[in-house]
Amino acid sequence: MYPLVGGQLPPTNVSNIIFIVRPRLDLIDLIADNVHGEQNRSRKEFHIFFVPCKSLLCEKKLQNRGVFGSFSLIEEFPCDLFPFDSDLVSMELNQTYKEFFLDNDPTSLYQVAQAIRRLQRLYGKVTRVTGRGPAANKVWELLNRLDREEKDIVGSQHQSNMIPPIEHLLLIDRSIDLLSPLVTQLTYEGLIDEIFGIQWTTVQLPARKFHDADDSPTVMSVDKKEQIILNSGEELFAEIRDKNFNGVGPVLSQKAKIISSQFDERHGDKSVQEIKQFVARLQHMLATKQSLARHTTIAEMVKEVTDSNDFLETLQIEQELLNCIDTDKPNPYIEDCIAQQKPLLKVLRLLCIQSLTNSGLKQKLLDYYKREIIQTYGYQHLPTLLSLEKTGLLRSQHSTRQYAVLRKALRLTVEDESEINPKDISYVHSVYAPLSVRLAEQLIQPGGWQGLNDILGLLPGPAVNGDIRGASSIIRRGSMTSEDSSSDPPRLILIFFIGGCTYAEISALRFLSQQEDLNVEFVVGTTKLINGNTFLTSLIEDSDIQRI
Repeated sequence: MYPLVGGQLPPTNVSNIIFIVRPRLDLIDLIADNVHGEQNRSRKEFHIFFVPCKSLLCEKKLQNRGVFGSFSLIEEFPCDLFPFDSDLVSMELNQTYKEFFLDNDPTSLYQVAQAIRRLQRLYGKVTRVTGRGPAANKVWELLNRLDREEKDIVGSQHQSNMIPPIEHLLLIDRSIDLLSPLVTQLTYEGLIDEIFGIQWTTVQLPARKFHDADDSPTVMSVDKKEQIILNSGEELFAEIRDKNFNGVGPVLSQKAKIISSQFDERHGDKSVQEIKQFVARLQHMLATKQSLARHTTIAEMVKEVTDSNDFLETLQIEQELLNCIDTDKPNPYIEDCIAQQKPLLKVLRLLCIQSLTNSGLKQKLLDYYKREIIQTYGYQHLPTLLSLEKTGLLRSQHSTRQYAVLRKALRLTVEDESEINPKDISYVHSVYAPLSVRLAEQLIQPGGWQGLNDILGLLPGPAVNGDIRGASSIIRRGSMTSEDSSSDPPRLILIFFIGGCTYAEISALRFLSQQEDLNVEFVVGTTKLINGNTFLTSLIEDSDIQRI
């Protein structure tokens, strides 16, 4: 398998070439270049599979490029959900927010609705749907429309009298909580993503960090990368991934002592039976030791960054803005970053945080920031600023101070919260509780969102609250309408983020799932796993990304 690039394909002696691509027009140009490049070579048959669905525009472009007739097969591969973990699936659509809110293109939302229906075909119809925001409402409308068009979901006959495992679907539109992706994540997994970037549950790190100095020169090459898989299949990572980074060190230290004591057992006088038991445990002990060494190295690499003045200063400014300190005036730190030509993404991220926590900037202040950025970084970044304004990340101030009201009503900032033994979801950012997860937390309380009507009115878009047609009317004990749930299995809630979610938000949801008094488990679906940088980058034109 080869990654799709322009130009000629590498020489091969195969007779069939299959392209597996997203239905994107820019990729069609690359495919056309590949096909044209094979004209002077031995005859081959070409096939193309669009994931997850075909596109008439893409087929039209194949015709315009003169290669449509070269394909023996043009089909779709309906793979819209990729399981990343036991409680996490992603559609890997990185431009859903941009396409809907900037380009007015609802195609991705149709794919979200199809993905949810696919889950229902597998596990039965969800009983209740709740959500907020224009994108969430559009998905809800599409679900209803698709249900009307296809009245009977496959398998509904034998599932109609069964209790569906997923009781509730919560649709979180990214537009109702633009702040959470921009705030620096402080969980172990979140920081790995912030600093190194996690792609498809793997991270690429310098190989020399994981090998001894006397290893071969090839291994010790500066450019050599080590691919590390990050999922709950690794026992140690499953234990520390959702912890605040300040709580990771004590766990690693404790594990090191346990492993050391286990290996020391081999030195004592032992019976044959005890030796057999030790040998039986040896493979697991060696795997744990290797895992411990790997994550100790990663933690050291993360700590080098988190201990830097640049990181600490940025974090301090973020927390001041989140607490509404001097959000209505020029921020000296942001001004310094612009003057020193720090990475533009960093500047834009802080600027958007200030805009969102102040519920918009005064027009004079907004114009000042834009002027400083244009004069320092160049006029070519003006389209980026306009895109951020159009999507609501940067905007002029309105009369209502939404964030200040939401912050107080939903306890979005919590001071003096223990990071090592947390009691609140705010530990994922040390001071800030993601609004999206606060809403999920409120939903599972008795009464749900009923007491939040005035507060929810501050969020953009309509509310979604309804039943799915044809869903089982059987109510399980322990559900949101059940009064006695003390001895029942946990309620299973699917929370679907439309526009992406962060690892910190997932960690906060897992924290709620671990609270015995709530008796709930969350399964997370998302269009894409994001952080502040990748979220902003997805809103920027490709030609501008290279300059940033």
